[in-house]
Amino acid sequence: MEIYEAVIAFDALSQETRLRVFRLLVEYGSEGAAAGTLREALDIPHNTLSFHLSHMSHAKLILSRRKGRSIIYRANFDFFTNLIKYMVEDCCRSEFASVRGGKKKGCSIIELTDCCEPSIQEKTS
Repeated sequence: MEIYEAVIAFDALSQETRLRVFRLLVEYGSEGAAAGTLREALDIPHNTLSFHLSHMSHAKLILSRRKGRSIIYRANFDFFTNLIKYMVEDCCRSEFASVRGGKKKGCSIIELTDCCEPSIQEKTS
């Protein structure tokens, strides 16, 4: 993953409505949900939701597919897993954090230890 992709994704998730939509799509899993279902669950006006879905799609956080007259949105789990891997690999040394494949359902397992000891300045403030 390139840094600009991570910046775009984190920028998209830093807005409350988009974060709520993304978290809901994660709950819906790989099946996803229609925009109308998301709108009703989050009580968001259609045009507002449409704007945020477009923004999240551009950031590669969500994927969409047509099903009849509906568009089904789902979280882009592959991209999000790579985003988390990017953070772990570049922010912590490997003895403190790792991402490995799980044996069930192709899941990734993220293991973190207490890798972020405060600096001496932080301890004294």
